[in-house]
Amino acid sequence: MVEAIPHPRETFDWAGPTEHEEGFLSALARGRLHHAWMITGPPGVGKATFAYRAARRLLGAAPDAQRGLLGSSPVDPVSRQILGRAHPDLLVLQRDPEDGKTRRNIPVEEARDLSEFFSKSPAAAPYRVAIIDTADDLNTGAANALLKTLEEPPPRGVIFLLTTSPGALLPTIRSRCRRLAVLTPARDVAAPWVAQRADVSGSDARRLLDMTLGAPGAAWRLANLDALDAADAAARLVAALPAGDEGAALALAEGFRGAQGATRFGLMFDCLAEAVRARALSQLGDNGGNACADAWSRAWTEMMAVRERVEAVNLDRGEAFLVTLSRLQALG
Repeated sequence: MVEAIPHPRETFDWAGPTEHEEGFLSALARGRLHHAWMITGPPGVGKATFAYRAARRLLGAAPDAQRGLLGSSPVDPVSRQILGRAHPDLLVLQRDPEDGKTRRNIPVEEARDLSEFFSKSPAAAPYRVAIIDTADDLNTGAANALLKTLEEPPPRGVIFLLTTSPGALLPTIRSRCRRLAVLTPARDVAAPWVAQRADVSGSDARRLLDMTLGAPGAAWRLANLDALDAADAAARLVAALPAGDEGAALALAEGFRGAQGATRFGLMFDCLAEAVRARALSQLGDNGGNACADAWSRAWTEMMAVRERVEAVNLDRGEAFLVTLSRLQALG
């Protein structure tokens, strides 16, 4: 049975690499706790899980060694407050609030709340803690508002900035943070973990990990989105070229409508792009194949541009998918 994916604040156990937790605890024990921590790693590797584990410790939750270095019990009073999103000394900024709304970024108004939040002394804990999930989602104004807070480090305040693309952040933000990388776990550890939670075979778990650069949380999430079915459908479409299955293509395009359509479109486009990349690589080394490989490589580049335009100006996702397929058919 597939397990529901918990929110990171509901995750209390940790079975992955511990270097980042060791580094954080070492700084805390030596009294060298930095005011801002940039937590890096691919999506789904456990950045937010670490941030909540560290926040519980800073906010006074009692350690629970059975749950790892930064472990604490779900029934600890501090943990219960965080679970209820009611701890007065914790502020969380995220792109999509948990009321079902979808936003393009974290707005400047919410980033400005950091300054007011840290202007006050801790109400019930040794520290005040803010989690930004993720810093990649800050718009320009919000990034500048965050920088203002970082330039004036709050006493007894700690900020965790989660990011998958640290190089895209303002250099002035990066320079004011201590960096901690959450490493991907070994494949022989991650695959059984994904297989159990996603209710898939070991080989399918490894396929999902391949799709997520080894990040187990992202692999679990993809399983819940039927990513393996999407990958198989994309592979069939590309393998059949220049022929096409109009009925299958229209059925897929119809699935891009509605509230979940954007997620399905992004997933299918990623799978289709991977199938096109594989087709390009397969042409290399064949007689006359380099020209074909170049054509398929250009097709991949064009697909990425189409996806960006769809997201930027809200183009019809189904139409963009069908037009992309027709262009691939022309390549044969």
